[in-house]
Amino acid sequence: RSLMPRTLDSQITVEKTPSYFVTKEAPRRIFNMSRDTKLIVVVRNPVTRAISDYTQTLSKKPDIPTFEGLTFRNRSLGLVDTSWNAIRIGMYAVHLESWLQYFPLSQIHFVSGEKLITDPAGEMGKVQDFLGIKRVITDKHFYFNKTKGFPCLKKSESSGLPRCLGKSKGRTHVQIDPEVIEQLRDFYRPYNIKFYETVGQDFRWE
Repeated sequence: RSLMPRTLDSQITVEKTPSYFVTKEAPRRIFNMSRDTKLIVVVRNPVTRAISDYTQTLSKKPDIPTFEGLTFRNRSLGLVDTSWNAIRIGMYAVHLESWLQYFPLSQIHFVSGEKLITDPAGEMGKVQDFLGIKRVITDKHFYFNKTKGFPCLKKSESSGLPRCLGKSKGRTHVQIDPEVIEQLRDFYRPYNIKFYETVGQDFRWE
């Protein structure tokens, strides 16, 4: 709380940390700070997410093992190594259970990472509705950047330079053996189905 800016009743303070959702202590700590906090979680296809995670790590540590080597404890038996962070993070249904012990589903909003690319204004519209604020951000605030392959934000309709995410975003993913991808899809399927059923939203990751 001491790190948060002073906020008037008419204002909303937003803070983001990607690791909150998968940190076991976070739900209790946030609940103890403010049980009325609204939570926003961006989720994407866990297979794509894992490959993206690996691609980012590989750019910093080129000598790490192959994606396949890190993914499986035993490839022939199809045993996936759930202790590897890149895999574990995509098990959304498991992480969500910790949050639902403290917060009702009505206080959690899930943003589709895929739709954030194909329809950023639509996804941001839902976020603004969830926060109970006027829809200020619209399609006028986005344009598609062909180099990056995703939308970038115009700060306002009249201002000059647009804002795009940094160099680490939008890079080409490492090529992965299609069989490995298929095995990962099979692994995540029950977790995805449970996640869809719990949140009442089908993200169509199949």
